[in-house]
Amino acid sequence: MHRVLISDPLSEDGIRPLLEAEDIETVMNPNLSHEQLLEEIGSAEALIVRSQTQVTREVIEHAPHLKIIGRAGVGVDNIDLDAATENGVIVVNAPDGNTISTAEHTMAMLMSLARNIPQAYHQLQQKRWERKKFVGVELKDKVLGIVGFGRIGREVAQRAKGHRMKVIAFDPFLNEEKAEKAGVTHGSLEEVLKQADFLTVHTPLIEKTKHLINEEAIAMMKTGARILNCARGGIVEENALYEAIQSGKIAGAALDVFEEEPATEHPLLSLSEVIATPHLGASTIEAQENVATDVSFDVLELLRGGTVKNPVNLPSVSSEMMERLSPYFKLSERLGAFLSKVVEGTLERVNVYYSGDLLEVDTMPLTRIAVKGILKRHIGERVNDVNAFKTASDKGITVNEQKSTQTKGFTNLITVEIETDQEKRSLAGTLLNGLGARIVQFDQYSIDVVPEGHLVVIRHTDQPGAIGRVGSLLAEHEINIATMQVGRTNEGGEAVMVLTVDKPVEGNCNDKLAQIADIKKVQCLTI
Repeated sequence: MHRVLISDPLSEDGIRPLLEAEDIETVMNPNLSHEQLLEEIGSAEALIVRSQTQVTREVIEHAPHLKIIGRAGVGVDNIDLDAATENGVIVVNAPDGNTISTAEHTMAMLMSLARNIPQAYHQLQQKRWERKKFVGVELKDKVLGIVGFGRIGREVAQRAKGHRMKVIAFDPFLNEEKAEKAGVTHGSLEEVLKQADFLTVHTPLIEKTKHLINEEAIAMMKTGARILNCARGGIVEENALYEAIQSGKIAGAALDVFEEEPATEHPLLSLSEVIATPHLGASTIEAQENVATDVSFDVLELLRGGTVKNPVNLPSVSSEMMERLSPYFKLSERLGAFLSKVVEGTLERVNVYYSGDLLEVDTMPLTRIAVKGILKRHIGERVNDVNAFKTASDKGITVNEQKSTQTKGFTNLITVEIETDQEKRSLAGTLLNGLGARIVQFDQYSIDVVPEGHLVVIRHTDQPGAIGRVGSLLAEHEINIATMQVGRTNEGGEAVMVLTVDKPVEGNCNDKLAQIADIKKVQCLTI
């Protein structure tokens, strides 16, 4: 018998596969103290939680028989993934279980926002019959702008088209061809903002999307547009939204999430134009059952010797192979991260090439980590070492791995190449004995850069004085240059300058750099 411990409340229908399995002993105890959990986990082969139980390193190290941890939901913030991986414990989650629930909640909020339904009902509760006060708008022929066109964004689009809305979507992985297949219009973020009568966001909350809908973005929108956020608190800058509604720029907002929750005293709730719910996107009987069912099947499959569907942490690799690969993990991820921040266009293909010492090992884990580094810019922590390939496939990105005997003079070399609908860019790196990771080639330019810290990438024409003007401008803004590398193809031709600096180059300084003579493009990034 395999012993499965469930330490958080879960749908009984969702865990029925476990309850009905003759080879599974299911123990449900959702009210364990930390000390009780440490005692109970000792004999368990599987642990299933939601967000309440904190699965710490201590918990994992008290579980000598533990093989799998299941999180009945998307996030795994309450699970120590590093400790699980180090102890050979697979972690799985349920990323698809709440898709329909969240999409339907978004549509419910959309219609309520358009027709002032909560406000009208509140007035009726006050015994006031005020029909003229709550004149709404129709959805037919209105433009729904969708920022983030993943699983939930696509489901929302299908439902909106059923209301005969026009849908325009932006997503870093969406191009014209994919949009056409989905029956929507593809647009840049600016185009979506400018055209939307209703704007809904469905992105993860990462550095790139935090306050994505801010004062500047709202200024681009139509006067009288409406904003919805049923994704993550913090994507919409709440102070900017408050001011925009107060001024009349934005006609109303529907919010299921807030930057800090619970948000019972939030200023936005004082505005009659705002409707809100307490983070109910995944709160349906079906969604709760779905996430429990997904995790239950993964637990059953693994305990019976099968393969799990939704792994979150690093798959097992032999200790010998891990010893040979681990020095390259950081280099692989940083090559992908660097390249993803300078490439333009919609990602279509990732090619990773290996040579030298790496010819003799299984480099698939390194390729997976490089792809994770590329996707992380757009998806954040939702992409990991295990699901990177599947995530890329879901986004329509092809991943190729090749090995070559051409070492270009290095004992080991990893080259990551990205193809988009606009360009092809590549970055090569190596590990130098005693010196660590180095970027040694950027596109066709030979350079020598440590892939970490604050970097400035400048494409320019090779002319006397260009380097000096850049250095002088940074000095004026009290930005110290740590290192500078320059590569060129020929005298007076195209060239690249890569600087490492002691603090980020932002705002006015960035704009001034781009205006220097012979400078074609400036890109600032942090690795």
